[in-house]
Amino acid sequence: MYRIAPAGRVLAVAAAASLALTACGGGGDTSAQQSASAAPSTAASSAPAAKGDGTLTIGTVLPQTGSLAFLGPPEFAGVDQAVKEINEAGGVLGKPVNKIDTDSGDTTTNIASQSVDKLLAQKADAIIGAASSSVSESIIDKITGAGVVQFSPANTSDAFTTINDNGLYFRTAPPDKLQGRVLGDLVVADGNDTVGILAMQDSYGSGLADQITATAEAGGASVVERVDYDPKAADFSADVARIKAKNPKAIVLIGFEEGAKVVAELVKQGLTADKVKWYMVDGNMSNTNYKEMPKGTLKGVKGTIPGAEAPGEFRKKLQEINPDLDDFTYAAESYDAANLIALAAEAAKDDTGKSIAAKLAEVSKGGEKCKSFKECVDLLKAGTDIDYDGISGPVEFDDNGDPSVATIGVYQYGDDNTYDAAKALEYRTGKIEG
Repeated sequence: MYRIAPAGRVLAVAAAASLALTACGGGGDTSAQQSASAAPSTAASSAPAAKGDGTLTIGTVLPQTGSLAFLGPPEFAGVDQAVKEINEAGGVLGKPVNKIDTDSGDTTTNIASQSVDKLLAQKADAIIGAASSSVSESIIDKITGAGVVQFSPANTSDAFTTINDNGLYFRTAPPDKLQGRVLGDLVVADGNDTVGILAMQDSYGSGLADQITATAEAGGASVVERVDYDPKAADFSADVARIKAKNPKAIVLIGFEEGAKVVAELVKQGLTADKVKWYMVDGNMSNTNYKEMPKGTLKGVKGTIPGAEAPGEFRKKLQEINPDLDDFTYAAESYDAANLIALAAEAAKDDTGKSIAAKLAEVSKGGEKCKSFKECVDLLKAGTDIDYDGISGPVEFDDNGDPSVATIGVYQYGDDNTYDAAKALEYRTGKIEG
């Protein structure tokens, strides 16, 4: 759990504002070699390291299909760019990195489990994915139980902070408590004293809804109705009608691809974005899901996405890999995940999952700062302790495998029902200490 400093409840209008978050004690799993209280994680770091086959194999379980398929292209591109640069710099342990891509699908299918079986059979040492928190929860036991690192660039559910992972689960995306806090502050700062929440019913939706509620109410607003809906439902009319009956000034939408159907129902029932303020989150902030809607449907709608702005030069590199790429959500986090895995294997001088996990926190903080695989690996080979600062931010893993420093961007939709992924209204930076 996290204790949030009261002073952080005020919305900052500057481009970046500090939000102080403190990690409270608890028996959570650790991400590297630093826990004295969580037995499963300690075991992962204290046991003698088994030597791998000398070739780092990175698998991906990312969405090619399903409700988060729009996140797949930037995530795959981020991993591809990292592996390209790693291999151009000489690879890991003197050999090129082997990469195997698979589909994660979503929770309506068994695709992710089948993909993990395929990757484990091909001796993956680390698996990047899934994007969906619920999908990751469905495969984490299989991955970490096999002694393989699971590293998600996009999981934000708070459940992973204390999940039983044998010390093998990491993420570059921050927990939802930070995103929920930023969005809750934003809703209140925009002058909304009554709020309705429509949230998909899973760990992601419920966790975000809980934090947004707590933050908004602490800021003086009232959540007059909250509906946790079935994302597989064919119709959302009853859910929207419950919100409409309470006449809120703002509506927070938390979901995935089905959000387009929810939006259509809001419009149908007269709760349009020009009459009620809508707010979205990373799961439904899309530049593809709403393109077919009438012009201006989402005009003025605001939403939050974890992560700092991807630099222009980085975007150009990704578009060389995928010329059709126009959304860069979680591309930087995916790129950093692959680089951190490779650097941890180099630091451990071994490519097994447990050896990588034991070094991930070490290469992410405390040493000489470096920003690329080549720069960092050259320092490692010279015997220098490193601190990788990536495209997505400084990362710096805490004892739970969570990034201890994170940034949330606030974006706004234009008249064409898209938001400019290169421009944020502002960025909020949060730090988790302890």
